[in-house]
Amino acid sequence: MTRKEKKDLKILVLFTSVYCHGLHTSEKALLSGLDPQLASLKRYSCCHECRQFLLYAIQRRINCPLDEKPACKHCVVHCYRNEYREKVREIMRYSGKALIKKGRLDLLWHYFF
Repeated sequence: MTRKEKKDLKILVLFTSVYCHGLHTSEKALLSGLDPQLASLKRYSCCHECRQFLLYAIQRRINCPLDEKPACKHCVVHCYRNEYREKVREIMRYSGKALIKKGRLDLLWHYFF
């Protein structure tokens, strides 16, 4: 797995964790069942629903058929099912705004591109 792929997955997990902690009140648990290369992502926690989404998204990202993977919003091959595609839009919209309000300006690049 390349450094860019790991970074993309880290951002996805971070955004999902922020979304989950902001909107879901159910019990949170640390991520588990990840590829050993993604051990650094185990420190994030989320509810069962968000964890299921993340495991699906990570598996799709790892199995991406494109050699040079673009950002998902610019991709010509949509890997996610329709309901997950809408969910990732909702997660990115909510978390991007929340993180920018908290001063994470380094994420602006990913948010706009």
